[in-house]
Order: sequence, then structure tokens, then C-alpha cells
Amino acid sequence: MIKKKLTYILAMDENNLIGSNNNLPWHLPADLKYFKEKTLNKTILMGRKTCESLPFVLPDRRNIVLTRNINFSRQHFEIIHKLDSINDLDNEIMVIGGAMIYKILMPYANKLLITKIHHQFNGDTHFEWNEKDWRLTDRIEKKADEKNKYNYSYLTYIRTNKK
Repeated sequence: MIKKKLTYILAMDENNLIGSNNNLPWHLPADLKYFKEKTLNKTILMGRKTCESLPFVLPDRRNIVLTRNINFSRQHFEIIHKLDSINDLDNEIMVIGGAMIYKILMPYANKLLITKIHHQFNGDTHFEWNEKDWRLTDRIEKKADEKNKYNYSYLTYIRTNKK
């Protein structure tokens, strides 16, 4: 049983798409900046595939990888193999993906930070959630500009229906 508070942070398109071939299907610099601001000096938790998609350890964060693969290792990343090991982590835990980690840990999540990109992309990985279990507490609308090609929103949800 996980006793820690988990905050999910993710970007998705209008169809809840979050990935394509283990990459983001879009380039949105403002979202990367938002991600950095929200995760800096915190513990980030990810799955093996998300770890492998990163070019390097994310600086000024504790990088934790949850994987069933007991042979997996990567320099500067901490590896855990059991869900209850999450209880040993300090501070607020920011879950950064991927889809399988989001799905497994969803019953323990109590906050979602979602960047909703107002566009539809092609890809193979979607975020699975029941929006009825969540209450929108904050919404910030952003317009496309010279650096960010798409309109997007920063959405904050708090769980209303604890499973």
C-alpha cells in the first residue's frame, strides 16, 4: 500500500495522447519550462521506458525509476522494483510517466498537473483516467506564439473520489 501523496505531471493532446514511439509527438517549449518549474528540487518517479527516452538524468531532481526489470541500471538514476518502496522516498513525488506507471499508480494519485495541447496528434500512447474522479481547481489558457505552435492550457485537478 502506497501512503505517499503522488502528483502526476504530463502533457496530452485533445485525445489524451501522451506519446509516440517513446517520444513526445510535439515540441512545446513553454510546457518544458512549466515541467521544470514544477519538478525542480523534487523527487521524480518514472518507468523504465521514460528513463530510456531521456538523454540524461534531469538535474536538480531526485530521479527514481520504477521497473520490474531487476537487471536495469542507468548511471545517476535510482532504481526501485517494488511499489511499496515509494513510501521510503522523501518529499512530494512527481510522477512523470510513462503510460504504464500512470496506470499502475493512478489509485494513489491525488493531484494532476496536465498541459492540455489543443490539437490532435498521431501516436501510440494515451493517458487513461476517469475525469469524473477529479475536480478542476485551476485553468490557465495560453495562446500559440512564435515559440509555441499550439494553443494549450495548464490544468490542475484534485482527486474527489479516492479509490
